Amino acid sequence: MAEPLDDYIDAVAKALALPVEDSWRPAVRANLDVSLRLARLVDEFALPDETEPASVYAA
Repeated sequence: MAEPLDDYIDAVAKALALPVEDSWRPAVRANLDVSLRLARLVDEFALPDETEPASVYAA
């Protein structure tokens, strides 16, 4: 049975012409899962309308 992210991994690998060996697939899937969970946390965090972007500092 295919994992939910397998189709995405296949599509992105094809679009980038990036070979993904079968032995790498569990690690790629795990990293995508973590990235998506963290992105969901950021997306769900409500900011008030008056929030200002952080300043950019350059050395």
